[in-house]
Amino acid sequence: MDRFQYLLLMGACVLITLPLELCLGSRVWRQPRRLAISLLPAFALFVVWDIWATSTGTWDFNPRYTVGLTLPGGMAIEELVFFTVIPICGLLTLETVRRILQVWGSH
Repeated sequence: MDRFQYLLLMGACVLITLPLELCLGSRVWRQPRRLAISLLPAFALFVVWDIWATSTGTWDFNPRYTVGLTLPGGMAIEELVFFTVIPICGLLTLETVRRILQVWGSH
């Protein structure tokens, strides 16, 4: 079970923030092009940085907590999930706060 902790945590992050999209209408998932444009620059930068850091031995990943799939350079596949999930959760939160402030400001 330890091998899946990281992925389970990322799944929990998505599940916790999904109601922001479904119930409060943050419209992050419903605009995939805008979402991709928002994510890609930071995603690309952090992937390159992470691959460099793991390939040079600056850091590594404990195999006890990863599923064992790695990219060239030694970066764990869980990092790709992290670089996707956490920014999406942040965008969901930001867009929900914007929507709530917009609704409250119109009264």
